[in-house]
Amino acid sequence: MSPQAAAANNRARPTADSTGKEFEALKRSIHGKLVEKLDLSRLGDLAGDTLRREIRLVIEHLCDTENALLNRAERERLIEEILDETFGFGPLEMLLKEPGVADIMINGPKNVFIEKDGRIQKSPVKFRDNEHLLQILDRIVSKVGRRVDETSPMVDARLPDGSRLNAIIPPLAIDGPSLTIRRFGSSPLTLEDLLRFGAFTPEMVMLLEGAMKARLNCLISGGTGSGKTTLLNTLSSFIPNDQRVVTIEDAAELRLQQEHVLRLETRPPNIEGKGAVTATDLVKNALRMRPDRIIIGECRGAESLDMLQAMNTGHEGSLTTIHANTPRDAVSRLETMISMGGIDLPMKALRTQFASAVDLIIQVLRLQGGPRKVTHITEVVGMEGETVVMQDIFTFNQEGIDEKGRAYGHFAATGVRPTFMSRLEQSGIRLPANLFAPRKLGG
Repeated sequence: MSPQAAAANNRARPTADSTGKEFEALKRSIHGKLVEKLDLSRLGDLAGDTLRREIRLVIEHLCDTENALLNRAERERLIEEILDETFGFGPLEMLLKEPGVADIMINGPKNVFIEKDGRIQKSPVKFRDNEHLLQILDRIVSKVGRRVDETSPMVDARLPDGSRLNAIIPPLAIDGPSLTIRRFGSSPLTLEDLLRFGAFTPEMVMLLEGAMKARLNCLISGGTGSGKTTLLNTLSSFIPNDQRVVTIEDAAELRLQQEHVLRLETRPPNIEGKGAVTATDLVKNALRMRPDRIIIGECRGAESLDMLQAMNTGHEGSLTTIHANTPRDAVSRLETMISMGGIDLPMKALRTQFASAVDLIIQVLRLQGGPRKVTHITEVVGMEGETVVMQDIFTFNQEGIDEKGRAYGHFAATGVRPTFMSRLEQSGIRLPANLFAPRKLGG
């Protein structure tokens, strides 16, 4: 064939620009033909490596029949995206595979945002329409025994990689289904990672490691996206392997490294409104399971009192998180949640319970521009009248905003020596004599 004839032939064939409309049109065409050839409703029951390979061969054959002008990279991308639509979570798969994405926020099919490197940015990823997005959502929640429809328009679930999903659909979400995914990578952040990112200092880690090994009860406080769960996972690495740990969560996302861990997860009511299992139910049951430590992913309601009672009755070294902006706010928030749970306790009795149960409050904060810091390590000393007495051991002091819009500052030791040092020493933990000397520790 002459060069002129080849060029004319190529012009007559459909082409695919990897960033253009032709690529998407070609993908829809091939996927549509795949749907016609296969009973995709049965793939959830049959999916496996063998079936995926067989479907891949079918897609490759369809690519050949389309006679599309694709280079090797484009052809591979096309095949993978169609496989994602068939077996996975469609356009979501691209974001779930992208490194560095911490959060995925979907405001309807055409507006997808991600948080990456501490900044929120719009993603080019789109869904075809509301129906397409609902189809992907239903595929996610059905895998974990949840449902989402007009009678139950809100749902919490988790993805196979452990990422946490919250979704709300019309009629409650006016502009189409809204999904928020908190990602947890296949390799959880380690202590060394957090030190490298400047979340805290080696001096602070020495105290936290000692507190964990000496079985102090810790409350991790912080706002949404501040890194509470990441810090909890990191601190749990100091728990000895020979202790039995029971975790309780609404959507399982903790990744403890110990061998002896029993993971429990709450259950929403079924379509008849029955069968719900709450965190309170699980805490009460956990107490009968001979735990050495109990970890509640997040205190949200009446289970907070059960957690405090567990801490006070032989389950030292327990951990939980709470949404609050300061250590003092954490106390007030806990009081409010217990009261809203219908538990009628005098305020002084409630605060006394808290002061005797919790040894340390670890406050985390997401600063402007994205950096996450442990801003306070605060000891709960006890009660004075009706007030919970606390003292800061380490703090983070913000100094300003740099040219990239990121907050910066320095950590500091306040000069306060914790009253629980005797407990650490009784556990064989010796900290440097000058660890708590008042000074700057770095940023």
